[in-house]
Amino acid sequence: MSEICTTCGLPKELCVCESIAKESQRIKVYLDKKKFNRIYTVVVGINDKEIDIKDLTKKLKNKFACGGTVKDGRIELQGDHKQKVKQQLVELGFGPETIDVR
Repeated sequence: MSEICTTCGLPKELCVCESIAKESQRIKVYLDKKKFNRIYTVVVGINDKEIDIKDLTKKLKNKFACGGTVKDGRIELQGDHKQKVKQQLVELGFGPETIDVR
């Protein structure tokens, strides 16, 4: 017998909680200049209680072949990846109208 999701009541294989959470996020993507004029792409607004933010960071880092980290609930990727991040988030199931690129 499989485990039951406590949120939606469906079996874990059929759980739709994460896909619903992806559509309801308000995500902001912007550039940040840090020490030694290094540029970082910052992604904020992802609720880490509903979505596995570490796994998402890992997928983005692999896709863009860059370094990055998760700090205080925000994803920091090394380099300028603003437009590519939006495309990749849409491919991962986030709504394009909920992603704001500045």
